[in-house]
Amino acid sequence: MRALREAVSSGRLAPGTRLPPYRSLAADLGIARNTVADAYAELVAEGWLTARQGSGTRVAERVAPLSPRGPAVVGSGSTEGPGGPARGAGVRFDLVQGKPDPSSFPRTAWLASARRALAVAPAEAFGPGDPRGRVELRRALAGYLARVRGVRTAPERIVVCSGTAHALRLLARVVGGRWSVEAYGLPFHRSLLAEAGVATVPVGVDEEGARVGEVRGRAVLLTPAHQFPTGGPLGPERRAAVVAWAGRSGGLVLEDDYDGEFRYDRQPVGAVQALSPERVVLMGSVSKSLGTALRLGWMVLPEEWVDEVVAAKGVREQYASVVDQLTLADFVESGAYDRHVRRMRQGYRRRRDVLVGALAERVRVPGVRVTGIAAGLHAVVELPAGSEGRVVELAAARGLAVEGLGAFRHPAAVGVGPDGLVVGYATPPEYLYAEAVDVLCDVLREAL
Repeated sequence: MRALREAVSSGRLAPGTRLPPYRSLAADLGIARNTVADAYAELVAEGWLTARQGSGTRVAERVAPLSPRGPAVVGSGSTEGPGGPARGAGVRFDLVQGKPDPSSFPRTAWLASARRALAVAPAEAFGPGDPRGRVELRRALAGYLARVRGVRTAPERIVVCSGTAHALRLLARVVGGRWSVEAYGLPFHRSLLAEAGVATVPVGVDEEGARVGEVRGRAVLLTPAHQFPTGGPLGPERRAAVVAWAGRSGGLVLEDDYDGEFRYDRQPVGAVQALSPERVVLMGSVSKSLGTALRLGWMVLPEEWVDEVVAAKGVREQYASVVDQLTLADFVESGAYDRHVRRMRQGYRRRRDVLVGALAERVRVPGVRVTGIAAGLHAVVELPAGSEGRVVELAAARGLAVEGLGAFRHPAAVGVGPDGLVVGYATPPEYLYAEAVDVLCDVLREAL
C-alpha cells in the first residue's frame, strides 16, 4: 500500500488512472488475491482511490502536495503539475527489447530453493571460494546445458560471472586483438569491447544469420540461436563454416546464447559449442529467463582458456553472490527452472501471436510485417523505407517506448539497412500488454 500511496502522491500515477483488476495485480505480484483486494479497499477508504461498478478502480482526483512552485489542483485533464510537464507524460507503455516482465519472477519457487540451498550449504561456502564459482552451480549448469542445448562440457570448464557483459569484458582482456561482430547487435556490447581495446569489424546478416564468410580477426561474436535483433538463426552450413574457420585460423567463436531457450515453433536449436568445444566459448545468463536484476551468468570455455579467464577474473568472487549461485543450483536441479521456462515460453508465444495478429488485422500497410523466427523476447516489425524515424518519434509522443532497428546497426556497416522496429513484447505487465499493442497499431496507422 505504501508503494501505491507514494506513486499517487508523487504523480507517477495520475488522477483518473485506471488500476489493474485486483486478480490481475495479484497474479503479477505473486501474492494472494485477498491481499490486493484488502489493500484496494483500504486506499479507497483513505481517499487515494475510487471504485465504481463498471468503471473499475481508479486514482482519485485530489489536491497535489505543496511544492516550491506552490499548490496546484491536479486532475486528469491538467496539462502541467508542480515542477514539471504534464502528469502522465513520458513513457506509459514500455516495448523496449531485452527485459522480461519483472512480475513474472518466480518468487515462491525461488524462495523455496534458497531455503533448501542454505539449509545444506557447507560452512566453507560463505568464505573465500573458487573464482570459477560454486561447484554446485557449475555441476547443475553442466547437466542442464548438455540436456537442453546439447553442450559438451564439464564443471571444470564453466566459469560463473555476473552476465554476458561481464563475460565479454573478461574475454576482451584475455583474447584481445580485433573481433568480427554481427552488423546488428547491442551497441552496449560494442562500447564495452572498445573500452577494453578490442576493435570490432561488422559482418553482414541476412535470414540465415551472420555471413560467416566475411569473418576476420582474432574472434567472432555471434548470436546463433536467434540473431539479435534481426531474428534469424545461424543456418547449418554457416555453423559448420564458422567452426571450420576457427579450426583453420586458431580463432575463437564467442557464442552469445541470447534468449536461446525461447523458441516457439520447434524445440530450441542446439548450441554451436557442441560442434567444437575447443574453439567455441558459450556465454549465457538468466537475465532473459528469470530477470535482469539477478546478476548471474556463465562461460563454457575451451580447456586452454580456463586458467587465463580465471586469472583475469581475480582470486576473489566479486560479482555473483554465493547465495544466489547456491539458489540457482537448486532451482535448476529441482526442475523449477525447467517449469518456469516452459511457463514463460507459453506466455511469450501468446504475446507474440497477439502482436502478429493485431498488425495483420489492423495495420494493413504494404511493407509492414513481422520478420524473423518465432522466438525470443522481441520481434522485428519491418517498415517501409524512410519511415523508421517518424514512427519512433510519434510513438514517443504517444508515451510508447520502442526502438528503431537502426539503433542496433554497427556504425561501420556497409550499405543502407532496412527500416524497422524492435518490439519487446515481454516487457509490459500482462494487464497492460493489449493496450500497448493497440497504441503501437494506432501509431503505425497514423505514421504510415
